[in-house]
Amino acid sequence: MQGETLENIKFGTDGWRGIIGFDFNLSNLSRVVVAACQELHYQYYKEVNSKKILIGYDRRFMADEFAKHVVPFVRGCGFEPILSSSYVTTPSCSFYAKEMGFLGALVITASHNPYNWLGLKIKSYSGCSVDESFTIEIEKRLMLGNSIEKKEGENQLVDVKNFHLDKIKSLFDVDFISNRLKKMNLRIFVDSMQGSAANCIADIFASSDSEVISEIRKDADPFFGGKPPEPLLNYVDDLNQILIKNSKNEVKTLGIIFDGDGDRIAAIDEKGRYSSTQDLLPYFIHFLGKINKNCYPVLKTVSGSDIIKNISETQNRDVFELPVGFKYIAEKMIKEKIFIGGEESGGVGFGDFMPERDALYAAMVLLNGIAEKSQYLCETLDEIQNDFGPSFYKRIDIKFPNQSEKNSVEEFMINNIPENINNHKLKSISKIDGIKLRINKNFWLLFRFSGTEPLLRLYCEAPKESYLDEVLKWGQEFINLAGK
Repeated sequence: MQGETLENIKFGTDGWRGIIGFDFNLSNLSRVVVAACQELHYQYYKEVNSKKILIGYDRRFMADEFAKHVVPFVRGCGFEPILSSSYVTTPSCSFYAKEMGFLGALVITASHNPYNWLGLKIKSYSGCSVDESFTIEIEKRLMLGNSIEKKEGENQLVDVKNFHLDKIKSLFDVDFISNRLKKMNLRIFVDSMQGSAANCIADIFASSDSEVISEIRKDADPFFGGKPPEPLLNYVDDLNQILIKNSKNEVKTLGIIFDGDGDRIAAIDEKGRYSSTQDLLPYFIHFLGKINKNCYPVLKTVSGSDIIKNISETQNRDVFELPVGFKYIAEKMIKEKIFIGGEESGGVGFGDFMPERDALYAAMVLLNGIAEKSQYLCETLDEIQNDFGPSFYKRIDIKFPNQSEKNSVEEFMINNIPENINNHKLKSISKIDGIKLRINKNFWLLFRFSGTEPLLRLYCEAPKESYLDEVLKWGQEFINLAGK
């Protein structure tokens, strides 16, 4: 492999991704897979004494073909490749590898990226993404240029999807949830964004003859309807229209949204409000904290709402703030007893299930909470805002034409941190991940460069909506100064 090509193989916050046919191609993928298998063996074989490696894939263009292509390379490394029998969510692969005692899992997916991207996520035997130190070693192996002859053989297929769904079903009283939601005249519309979580919630409720669960955008579409399969407000117009259309008379509607590989979740509540993890994570802590009386800590990323901290402290839970990327949360979940860990972008993991974000499991916790309390999501979210807010939140993504310009802006920001934002004096500055400027409780601004794309993410939480717009405008003007 040429050195120029190797420079394109850099791991971000969760795996390696690239544009199909350019940096993501069969040649590069097979080399990354070989290096990943070797590193999985080097780091984890003594822990599990297994050479089985699961290979999964999502619904993206040619993802199944890429998965089949790498099987002989896994076998050529001396391992036993086990291939998913169908497209599957990333958390399903993590769960299967963990429960079956495999060395790890390789998942062909680009998660929420646009349709022309593909990638590889690497999962350890613990059922979570490998950490940054692991991917650094993979990059070193790639530079060595190791070459492995592929070894053909018959592909062993396993039903990863239903193994995962059956476990989730066993943990919830699906009939109770279904009947209670029906009595509440609540209809649930699931938008899987044409991703690999399609039909999963419907399958979970199939035995209960539920009339409350409907799924949209469940058919495969390599273009994802022209929008990235990311659970953001800008990409759910179809769901919004369906919720409005079906919300009439005494019927209320709730939308649940999954990303392309089923590890991230968002919702649209019964009042039509978009609810990200900034709303859902406090909901989970609020609901489960009353059932589970332990005092295990909560983990949040630097971009997470202060509401998470406020509500956790009332339950006598410590809250740890970590860099963006669920792998940092997972690393701590493996080593310690953790209640819940979550990130702003939609990933939530539950300590009593597995150290991995899982949108399907999170969705069932959400529906169970609504059923148990006989209280609509919007009502609980309003209570949380009244008790632990007020809080308004917004994120802006600013794209750069190239890496060089992004680097120059980052250098400018680091060297020109202000003492005030307009008339708001800064209380503290955090550099855990990016630059977080804290003004007050429920009031901060975060500049953070993406680990997978050439863009800057600008996050803000504020106690007033007017403050939110004012501070974000200041942040954009501050970034523009770097180009002058």
